[in-house]
Amino acid sequence: MKPIYCLLACWIMAASCTQSKLPKDVLGPEKMQAVYWDYLRADVFVKEVVSKDSSKNSDSINVLLQQGVFSKHQISKATFYKSYDYYNSHQLLMKDMLDTMLVRQQQLLQQQTL
Repeated sequence: MKPIYCLLACWIMAASCTQSKLPKDVLGPEKMQAVYWDYLRADVFVKEVVSKDSSKNSDSINVLLQQGVFSKHQISKATFYKSYDYYNSHQLLMKDMLDTMLVRQQQLLQQQTL
């Protein structure tokens, strides 16, 4: 019975080790959370506010806001999209990153309302 537990523990450790090693050009989870949160906020702003104003070009404003997000976080557009594609192709990493991002943002909102 004990060899089965040992084998299971080794498998779990091996799986967690392979997931924690990201390629050099992929943003780490914390950095990705910060960038992605701002990216989503910009996207929502364009879709919910800017697109309702027919005198504004939503696409060009969206590009400008994305450039602002990338500049704020000192990364390139290519780095962000490469990281996004990597996380998207690794569903557990994406889920963990998104879950943590949402929890952190909820905590920040709760602190601001106190």
